[in-house]
Amino acid sequence: MASHQQRTEIRDGMRIDWDVPITMDDGLVLRADIFRPMKDGKYPVILSYGPYAKSLAFQDGYPSAWQRMAEKHPDVTAGSSNKYQNWEVVDPEKWVPHDYACVRVDSRGCGCSPGFVDHFSPRETQDFYDCIEWAGVQPWSNGKVGLNGISYYGINQWHVASLQPPHLSAMCVWEGAADWYRDMTHHGGMLSTFWAGVSTTSTRSATPNSCSAGPSSTRSGSTAASGTCTARSTGCSARSGSVRTRPTGSRHW
Repeated sequence: MASHQQRTEIRDGMRIDWDVPITMDDGLVLRADIFRPMKDGKYPVILSYGPYAKSLAFQDGYPSAWQRMAEKHPDVTAGSSNKYQNWEVVDPEKWVPHDYACVRVDSRGCGCSPGFVDHFSPRETQDFYDCIEWAGVQPWSNGKVGLNGISYYGINQWHVASLQPPHLSAMCVWEGAADWYRDMTHHGGMLSTFWAGVSTTSTRSATPNSCSAGPSSTRSGSTAASGTCTARSTGCSARSGSVRTRPTGSRHW
């Protein structure tokens, strides 16, 4: 059974804090990775919260998408070792040199965080709020927290912004839907089956089917998923390895 203990190391010009605990208002402890400049100081924060495993390298989790992106958009990979690239969030090697702190949080029930997966629910949104407020008062933070991400990491920005976290200072939404019906499930009134597939398949990539210890990133060496999860706590089916999802975003939109 894998354990996730916070640890800090200096590598690739950054101070990296792995598996930092963040306690939610109901007592559940989520895990985050933090990439920040080596010198002491207070820095603006770029934060993301989502289900795609903070420590799962883009190249490992989505190899065909990585190959297409690298071939068609070489500027994305230029100037970086790409060891810390992660699906649909910022590359810390591009931002930390400009004096930003990058925080990646595994959402409840995914990656290294325990709990029940409930996509776009009020519970997830409150967790996101708590993470923003936590980041805003850390000794390495200047109190200004920005959000940046694609798709899932864009959609949930709209959700959490509705709660008006005091430390939320900026948002950068890429391909983030704002209406569950019109933008995601019924384009022009016609049923779209896209979300039904991606909500389970993508999360399954980041949550071990066996609900056992997850793989280590071949790039950073960090563990991508928890070994302490149970079928009940994560929504993983012990028999099929599927991930139970229950989109409830309409309650926010």
